[in-house]
Amino acid sequence: MKWYKLTPLDVLLFRESKPFSPGEASWAKGIFPPLPSTVFQALRTALPTYNPKHPIRDLNFLGPFLMDSSHTLWLPTPKDLLAVGTKREGEDETEDDKFKDSANTWSRITRLVPSNSLETWKHLKNSQSVSAMVPPLLESNEFICGRPKPWIKATALGKYLQGENSFETNDFQDDPWEVQILPHIDMQEGTRQVKVESGYFTEVATRIKPGWHFVAAFGKKQTENEESQQDNSTELQQTVVRFGGEGHRALVTPINTPSGWRGLEAGNYEYSKNQGYSFAFLLTPGLAEAETGEPIYGVYPQTWQKNLAGCVSDRPLMWGGISNIQRKIPEEGKKATEKGEVEFSLLPQRAFVPPGTVYLFKDKLPNEEQLIPTVGSSWATTFEMLNYGKLLWGKR
Repeated sequence: MKWYKLTPLDVLLFRESKPFSPGEASWAKGIFPPLPSTVFQALRTALPTYNPKHPIRDLNFLGPFLMDSSHTLWLPTPKDLLAVGTKREGEDETEDDKFKDSANTWSRITRLVPSNSLETWKHLKNSQSVSAMVPPLLESNEFICGRPKPWIKATALGKYLQGENSFETNDFQDDPWEVQILPHIDMQEGTRQVKVESGYFTEVATRIKPGWHFVAAFGKKQTENEESQQDNSTELQQTVVRFGGEGHRALVTPINTPSGWRGLEAGNYEYSKNQGYSFAFLLTPGLAEAETGEPIYGVYPQTWQKNLAGCVSDRPLMWGGISNIQRKIPEEGKKATEKGEVEFSLLPQRAFVPPGTVYLFKDKLPNEEQLIPTVGSSWATTFEMLNYGKLLWGKR
């Protein structure tokens, strides 16, 4: 796959999957950063050979991630990290010291640990078999001052996967975007009154800060036999694509593989039972089956529960979307075989596990290499090819 950067030329709006009807005090919010499907579809439209009526499922995708003006690759910060501050000896806490209780003034980074590993939490009872994740024991002059910023350098993530906790403050970054409120007012013709039904609503758009881009890998995943053959049919030249709703656009530019990603590949953090790995880091949104084989999703798969020592996550990303379906036409006394006309359809809403989620295992790793549904289907194939639920493995 080749790497590309996407530079937004407008504000961006990626609608939520829940139904929205304009009306009084209605807010049209969205998901940001966008899910892999959204960015993949934008890049796919730039292919000269793409025909939506005869799609060929031979494309792969990885991303989206962030890159700054110095070509540094930024990835989601692991959610089990805590920022620890240090209080100087003889320093009395006053009202003026409260500014120190922030993740910008930490002295070191530590990790959450399973509650059953600490004597102080022995009375904590959990109805689930997975232990709660709690802060470790700190020195008497230390205090927790929050979480690190939500984005981490790819090079720093490599150190994290190796079990290191020695980070610098510039290894983390705030969200490089700002929210922009876009009010919409529809007036009644010939009057100065707003329409009652759909006269006023507000869209919540996002504007990326100057110098920042999305980056993603896109194209055919070559096998060993194909690596020697040149196939440029899926390589994109610099172009502009529609990106998100309202006709907003982004400039697509080919780039070399980011050095931060090459470092992660060289570190061999892919799935292997022989490397002594003890935890998994979720790089891209995943789907965890709360009930095996059922479209009910949770934070971790039901099949992992016995082997999980702990899990740190956040609220799910709710996403569905719009699609087309063709219903089979039933005939009296015969099995329905022919398909009818293409119809508008809403996809089911799914609860995706957010990137940055961390799974800590006891002594046995799961068999799955991706956090996606295990039941074979066209959707499962899509999630696999677009690298949903990609896991990087590490040691503590």
